[in-house]
Amino acid sequence: EAGNGRADRAVKHWIIAAKLGFDGSLEILKDAFGKGLVSKEDFAAALRAHQAAVDATKSPQREAAELAREELEKIKRHREREVVAGNLSSLS
Repeated sequence: EAGNGRADRAVKHWIIAAKLGFDGSLEILKDAFGKGLVSKEDFAAALRAHQAAVDATKSPQREAAELAREELEKIKRHREREVVAGNLSSLS
């Protein structure tokens, strides 16, 4: 919409997406607010709704899953380093 000269409509879409928790839209709105394209009230409301949406997705199960994913990534990186080190030592 913004590319079609309909900034007001684009702002409405960004506000909706921010209210659903999309971080990218919040960043765009912050920039648009700085340029005077979004009112202080609209930006504040989008920011509050964004935080509420993010908070609503938090749960002990999601946090445990995120910790497990991070641990798996650490193990994967460690194994990759071992493989690379093994390959380099075989070149000597």
